[in-house]
Amino acid sequence: MQRLLWSAPITILVLLLSVAPPVHAAGPSVTLVSAPLATVTRGQAGIVKLRFHIGNGYHINSNKPKEEFLIPTALKLDAPTDIAITKTTYPPGEELAFDFDPNDKLSVYTGDFTVSVGFRPLKDVVQGKYAVHGTLKYQACDNRACYPPKTLPVDFEVKVQKGTSKAAIHGNRQSPHVHN
Repeated sequence: MQRLLWSAPITILVLLLSVAPPVHAAGPSVTLVSAPLATVTRGQAGIVKLRFHIGNGYHINSNKPKEEFLIPTALKLDAPTDIAITKTTYPPGEELAFDFDPNDKLSVYTGDFTVSVGFRPLKDVVQGKYAVHGTLKYQACDNRACYPPKTLPVDFEVKVQKGTSKAAIHGNRQSPHVHN
């Protein structure tokens, strides 16, 4: 008898779960797909392209959302003291309208997007690999709701190579002036 009393609620629960609308099991996700090793000659500028992926069914606000109250996607990097971050370039957002306000288009990223990071090692930096750490702050939404903002760890390496001196490139020429 007790077994029958327990089986009825379990059967009802199974039936309810089987007809419930699908829920994104993992929730909104943004991942760093690739962060290639950036190789540069010391003292010279370089660029690394960080490619991110947004899970299917979600979008995130672009770096320049259309409304002040929307949270922009922002990459914050902490580079070693011998590496200067010179510029971060975000792609333009895609203008899309959603079910919650079909008359208003938002500037968002969907699918894959790439953020370019300009950097420059100091002229006298020791050659080798340098780790750059940071975070991508974003707010993911689906067609019905937005989720709390999240941060994604972002890490990549910069390999600094020794440069060739100008004398070695141009030969060891002397000026045409007479030296005594």
